[in-house]
Amino acid sequence: MSQTVDIKKAINTFIDNGMTDKDEIYTKIVEELHVPRPTVRRVASDFRKELSHRMTILEAPKRD
Repeated sequence: MSQTVDIKKAINTFIDNGMTDKDEIYTKIVEELHVPRPTVRRVASDFRKELSHRMTILEAPKRD
């Protein structure tokens, strides 16, 4: 698995487990996956953009 996929999965896992502090999530990922913090921030930023784009699609009016 790629590092990006592992980081995204970790983000989802921590959020699913009730963690809400972004810095705490990043710190846990750095500690558990042994990846640089800038990498975690970059992946999280890309992930937010990806999720935002998906939400835009889901919120769009229905096309006939």
